[in-house]
Order: sequence, then structure tokens, then C-alpha cells
Amino acid sequence: MSASMVMTEPTPHLFPLPPQEVMERAYLGSDASFDGVFYTAVKTTGIFCLPSCKARKPFKENVEFFATVKEAIFAGYRPCLRCKPLELHTTPDWIKRVLRAIDTEPGRKFSDQDLRLLGSDSVRVRRYFVKHFGLTFQAYCRGRRLSLALENIRKGSSIDDAVFEAGFNSHSGFRDSFTNTFGHPPGKIDAIDPIQLAWFETPMGPMIAGAVQAGLCLLEFTDRRMLETELKMLRKHFQTVTVPGESPHHVSLRKELEAYFARTLRTFQTKITRFGTPFEERVWEQLDQIPYGTTISYEELAQRLGNPGAVRAVGRANGMNKLGIIVPCHRVIRKSGDLAGYGGGIWRKRLLIDLERGGS
Repeated sequence: MSASMVMTEPTPHLFPLPPQEVMERAYLGSDASFDGVFYTAVKTTGIFCLPSCKARKPFKENVEFFATVKEAIFAGYRPCLRCKPLELHTTPDWIKRVLRAIDTEPGRKFSDQDLRLLGSDSVRVRRYFVKHFGLTFQAYCRGRRLSLALENIRKGSSIDDAVFEAGFNSHSGFRDSFTNTFGHPPGKIDAIDPIQLAWFETPMGPMIAGAVQAGLCLLEFTDRRMLETELKMLRKHFQTVTVPGESPHHVSLRKELEAYFARTLRTFQTKITRFGTPFEERVWEQLDQIPYGTTISYEELAQRLGNPGAVRAVGRANGMNKLGIIVPCHRVIRKSGDLAGYGGGIWRKRLLIDLERGGS
């Protein structure tokens, strides 16, 4: 299966919850291994929690379950002040161990026994990867191995070394997978420029970043509804495929995002590449000019473009921005001061503005 097909596997919002009895057993036992797999909401209090929450357990008839924080919030629940599911809406420790193992040995083929030794099991790992990354565990590992091989060949490694380092058993198997994924054989390295996808932890939830050689082309929260549409647009524009990977642009971004959330960075220097209609490009250029810690209205943004009547068009262009935080569309609000129109969720928009203004 090619990597261009990988990201069209079941998307997070279509992935089913674990069986009812499994979730009930997990929340009654405060099982932290299910954190991030589902959320527990209590009808009598209007609060939602992580499965590991140590608060007194409600009667099961007063409990309902949600797959994501967003679903719980949209259903009218507020986050628990004890387990703080918004702050902990990050990759759970058992998945972090799996990801670290893959990054440490990207050429390794992980068996069910390997996953058990890492403190998890294959069913739970597969469920998490499909739900949160939009691809199977095996597809992720295969794409990571091929991405590693691509980078190593670019750095001057021989194809023989790339085969060995990527964990393939034969040259023919490697060449077939490489060609099926990238559309070119390993010898045509100059014609290959995939969109490499990496996942980032932030205090406001996981983000996904896509990069080509020219620069970063995507930065979004992983639960954005338009994410799959954006990936399709990127694949079409760059005429390439998506694979898990880590490019120099990702390395730069990781450092800058950490500094941004620590309030020690106000302007990103990671190289970006973007595309849009001429009008969208003009809007994004204006977004780049909004100072850190300030906001403007959609009306003011339209006036800056010399077209005061284009307020709705400005809003649409704002929504088409694929580089969240870096291109600060969160700094545009309604004339009344109300917040609206943020793909990562209004609650994140409020937190980003508060962060830049020195709030908690």
C-alpha cells in the first residue's frame, strides 16, 4: 500500500469507542493506560474526566463516554479540575514508550511481544494509532522506515546501507515498497519530495506538522475536522505522497514550539512554504503582520486589504490557513470582541490569545 493511501484510512471521528464493558472496567479501576483512548463524562455533575481520574466514581447509569475532548465539550461537559483532561490531552505514557522505541530503532519490526514488553498490547496500540494518527500501527512503522531510508540516501548512504538500516529483508522487497510509496525507485532520489508528517505534543493537545524540502507546509491540531481535506489538498498541490518522518524543518519547529509555549519566542523562524489563491495569500501576509499579544477584527483586516466589504471572504481565507500558530489566524476576532472561526476550537483560540497576553 502506498503512503498516499495511508492517510485515507479510517479517520479519528469514525473510529469506534472500546466496548462498553471495557470502558466501565477501565474508569472504575482508574486505568491510566486508557487515557487518550476515551473520556468519561458524568451526567449529574456536567464534568468529563480522564479514565485515570482519582475522583469518586459515579454510578454507571450516570456515565457516558466520548472518543475526544472536543466531543465532550460539544455535548456540554466541562473539564474536571482534578485530572485536568485538557492539560493531559497528550500522548499517554504507554504510547510515548512505543513512539520512543520506534524513533530509537526505526528499522525494527515490532512484534506483539515487543509491545507487551513496552507495557501495552497490540490491540490497544492499533486502536490508538488509527484513532489519533489516522493510520495503522504497521503502516506508520513502514512509512517511518521508508522515510528514514529516503533521508539516509539523500545524505549519501548507499542503497545497500539504506536497505539494512530500514529493516528490510531483501533488496527487492525494499525497492518494491520504496517505489510503491514514492512513485520512483531509489535511484531516482532527486525526483522524490514526499510530505513528511510528524506529531508534536503541546500543552493544548497534539499537533501534526507536514514538511517538504522547501519548508513546513502544515501545522494543525490533530482533531481539526478539515485535517484530512487539507492533507488531500497538499498531496494534490505538491503531487506527492505523505509518510511519517522527521525532517530538519521538524527539528527546528519542535524547539520553537517549546519556546513559544514557554513564552520565550514571539516570532517563528522555521522555514515555511504555502499556497493559496491570490486573495488568500494577501490575507495570510496581513496575518503575519499582527504583533504578538494583540488582536484585530475581521473588519479591520478587510480594511487593511483595501476592501472593507470583504469581511466574509477574509474569514474564509483565515479558515484556509494550514499553518496554525505560525501564521497567527488566532489573532483575528469579531468586532464585538467575541471569538469565532478557529479550526483548532474556540477554546484553543482563547488560550492562545491569553498565552500571548501573559495569562495563565
